[in-house]
Amino acid sequence: MKTSVTRIWIIAVNTVREAIRNKLLYTLLFFSVAIIGTAVLIASLSYVEGERIIQDIGLAAIRLFSVGIAIFVGIGLIHGEVDRRTIYTILSKPVSRAEFLLGKFLGLLLTVWLQVILMTVAFVIVTSATGSRIDSGHAAALFLTAMELMVIVALATLFSAFTTPLLAALFTLGVYTLGHLSRDMLALARQAEVEGVKVAATWLYRLLPDLESFNLTIQAVHGLTISPAEIWLPMLYAVGYAIALLFVASFIFQRRDLK
Repeated sequence: MKTSVTRIWIIAVNTVREAIRNKLLYTLLFFSVAIIGTAVLIASLSYVEGERIIQDIGLAAIRLFSVGIAIFVGIGLIHGEVDRRTIYTILSKPVSRAEFLLGKFLGLLLTVWLQVILMTVAFVIVTSATGSRIDSGHAAALFLTAMELMVIVALATLFSAFTTPLLAALFTLGVYTLGHLSRDMLALARQAEVEGVKVAATWLYRLLPDLESFNLTIQAVHGLTISPAEIWLPMLYAVGYAIALLFVASFIFQRRDLK
């Protein structure tokens, strides 16, 4: 008899196969690689900081297009199974809804991480060709980008568990944007005179993912020292936040009417 882990893995592998057939994935991947390549041209227009411009644009392209893949490719995975009614065939087997959801999450995460690897290869090639510096700081920045994507994929999975693809995309994109602005919003709210605003902003900051904690672009580009805590603390945060989101998603999906 297949174990729960085996069933989740089989669903994840099938999800990867399904995702890599999506033309949108290749479109986003193409544009990300194109932007990384054109960073050389943009940098040539500047008299100073050419190497840093190339790296800044390259890391930003990897981050943004990976998020785009996670959102716009991932949100339709569960809905597609329901729409094609293949989910009934899957769930008629000894597969629980939670296992199905976790398999979809893992499959999408592996797909996104694979695209990150491909974009990273393009980034390294372009950066090396221009003679720019590549060190452990860039590796740390890319690693935390992968950790941030774990949270984004979990968010996409959560919203896909109970709403339409369009709303799931809007919700995920909205949380992604607010997650990068949450620190600034908290800082502004603390200057407010109304106590209720401070309390609301504090709770909002606690509930929203602190996505800026995964952003080490400045440190990597400028060669600044990155402490081990700046890597492993965000990593643990990403794993914990993703687990919490998947727990909520499973709870909701268990009670969803699939008819």
